[in-house]
Amino acid sequence: MTSLQPCIQTHIIVLREQRVMIDADLAKLYGVVTKVLVQAVKRNLARFPPDFMFQLSTQEWEHLRSQSVTSNDGKSPGRGGRRTAPYAFTEQGVAMLSSVLGSPRAIGVNIEIMRTFVRVRALAVTHRDLAKRLAELEDKTDAMAMNHDNFSRNTRIQLKQVFDALRALMTPPDPPGRPIGFVPPKD
Repeated sequence: MTSLQPCIQTHIIVLREQRVMIDADLAKLYGVVTKVLVQAVKRNLARFPPDFMFQLSTQEWEHLRSQSVTSNDGKSPGRGGRRTAPYAFTEQGVAMLSSVLGSPRAIGVNIEIMRTFVRVRALAVTHRDLAKRLAELEDKTDAMAMNHDNFSRNTRIQLKQVFDALRALMTPPDPPGRPIGFVPPKD
């Protein structure tokens, strides 16, 4: 199941300053219909406090739908998609899903999702540390240039190009968009 990590990582988004996964994306990974996942959660609401799961606001939902081009999740042909805002699950909420959806597939997928959340968190810390260190180095270089009149203009320009290139490399690429049209399942 380790091949799931890149797929899972593209479905982790940031909402309300938290990394979350949307119910429809989780349902696809678990191999169930979104409605079934939501019903299972609603039958066990005590397990999902607000820091584990929340329903998107109208504005958040509109923004999310505009990013994914279509509102139809593919589960209700001819109906135009879901009628209620989706639920977002934090890392703890996804972990709790394994107790609600006890199938072997759900348990295996949950393990991979937890590993992916940990990996994303580690990458975020690494990028933050690198950005801080780069800023410190740039400040030191600027101070050195101010103190030495003979610090050539060309050297300053070259260092600025290096700093700009490093910042560009630190910026994570945009996640790939969802494919349009029918995509056969990968089994």
